[in-house]
Formats: sequence, structure tokens, C-alpha cells
Amino acid sequence: RSYAPFEADMRAGTAAVYHHEMPGGQVTNLREQARSLGLEARWPEVAAAYAQVNLLFGDIVKVTPTSKVVGDMALFMVSNDLTPAQVADPQRAIDFPDSVVSLFKGELGYPAHGFPEALQRKVLKGEAALTQRAGALLPAVDLAAEQQSLAASLGRDCSEQELASHLMYPKVFKDFAAHSARFGDVSILPTSAFFYGLKEGEEVCIELERGKTLIVQLLGRADTDDGHVKLFFELNGQARVIKVAKAGAAAASSQPKAEEDNPHHVGAPMPGMVSTVLVAPGQRVQQGDTLLTIEAMKMEVAIKAERDGVIQQVLVASGKRIANKDLLLTFQ
Repeated sequence: RSYAPFEADMRAGTAAVYHHEMPGGQVTNLREQARSLGLEARWPEVAAAYAQVNLLFGDIVKVTPTSKVVGDMALFMVSNDLTPAQVADPQRAIDFPDSVVSLFKGELGYPAHGFPEALQRKVLKGEAALTQRAGALLPAVDLAAEQQSLAASLGRDCSEQELASHLMYPKVFKDFAAHSARFGDVSILPTSAFFYGLKEGEEVCIELERGKTLIVQLLGRADTDDGHVKLFFELNGQARVIKVAKAGAAAASSQPKAEEDNPHHVGAPMPGMVSTVLVAPGQRVQQGDTLLTIEAMKMEVAIKAERDGVIQQVLVASGKRIANKDLLLTFQ
């Protein structure tokens, strides 16, 4: 019951699989991705787009990770109301998700019949595709030196498991390490307390280590006028008070929207979070330069300059949440 909110709302398979051809495990994952992007009500469109993308990509074998790439592109198409013809149109500029670029570059391998050449040229935008196995191009790693470097960045010794996680998933591990440094080991929290918080009068025991247990009981709460909540609780019998920000109390986003017909505006192709901003006002960029990157539920998109020009204004920063069509930056 604790995990019920995370369960998919599908309880059985459907004949629709004969149309969209999604692997079984991906159906629920893609539905959750669609929900996080605000596309839950457009799921039939996402499923239809999945079938269209598969054919655009050359009817590839869809298994992890290639199935995820097809799903990323399907979500991207629905978010931006793109048709297969528009995606294939060489005259229409599109900032493809990074996973799509990686696929057509050959980093996930090549299908036996290759990729559609015209679409591959459009996706890669002049970048050369790999001519050999991607793994053969990986540089050698000095494990001892890398472990020492990681330990220095963490400020503590690191295990071999942490080193392996860092080498294989550097960004994910960095986020995890930052979360752990801020909040500690949250795995020791009871599941109900972690997901739903404590109810008034509820008491939980948190075992920090053998023989050291914290007993926490929530006594009450009080709203404040500044968007926070005061929580009154007992910690091992001692009264405590803590003030925390109220979820959803932040003001509604006043981010302006990009004007579709304005060539000086660069808008968000999907909702998500700004990952990196690589330009600043006054900076001159050339067509194809990466301006910033956006992340959304395991999908990353690099926003590239569609023309040469000078950046006039940057309206977002790393870590900012954005909605679809929000104005990100402007050109002079």
C-alpha cells in the first residue's frame, strides 16, 4: 500500500501493443514520463507517436536502451505538436533529445540495415557518426587516481561501489552524493515517513546504527504567513520545533512565453528543469552552438543556436523549473 501511488494505472495488457510495439516494461515507464511532462491526457497520441518514431528510425529493434530513445522522441513530438513529416523535413530545424543524437551517432550500436540516411544527417547536423564499436573508443581509466580524485571531491573516502557508480553514471552519482551530503542516509527512514511524512501523534523509530535509535513523534503543526510551516515534535522525549518551507507555496511562475514567429526568441521545447546554461548576455554564438540544456524525467535536450548572432538576454539559470514554450533567452 505504501507504494500504491507509484503503481501504473494499467492492470492488464491491451491489443494496442500490436500498433505501438512498446516493450512491456517500457509501457509503464513511458506513461510515468508522460505524466511528469503534463502529457497524461494525451497518452493515445504518445502511443501513436511511438509507432511513428519507430518507422522514422527504420523500424529498429526496441530494447533497452533503444526503446527509451524511441520513447524520448515520441514525448518530444507530442510536446511540440510535431508530425513525422515535420521531423523528417530537412528545412525544419529541430533540437533533438540527446538520446536521439547518441543513437544516430552509433553510440548504442547500429541496426543491421543502418539508419535512414537523410534523418541521420539531420539529427547529427554535420557531426560524424562512429565507424567502430563505441566501447573501443573509451579512454583507459586509472582506477586508483580516479578513486583518489572522487574522494577529494566528496571530502571523504569512497568505496569501490561508489567509484563504479561515478564512472558509469557520473551525473546521477553526483546528484546522489549532493543529496546524501545534505540530507544524510535517508534509507534508514521508515517508508511511510519518507513518502508521506508523519501524521499528528504518529511516532517512528529511526535506527542510526546498532544501539543508537531516535524516537520521533510529531505533536502538531502551525502555518505561518511567509509560506512556511512550524512543526512541533519530540525527539527522544525532548520538545523541538522546526520551520520548513510549505510545498507548493512558491509563487506561480511569471516566466514569459516565447513568441513562435519571433526569430529572436528561444523557447523551451518541453517542460523540465534547466540543467546548464552555456551562454551569457553579449556573447556571440554561431549556428549549431549549444546554448543550454534541459532535463525532464530521464530525458535531456540540448538547445542549439539556429543562426549566428549575439545573445541579448538570458532569462533562466541552472536548476530553474520551466514550462513548455517558456522564453529561455533572446538574441539581439
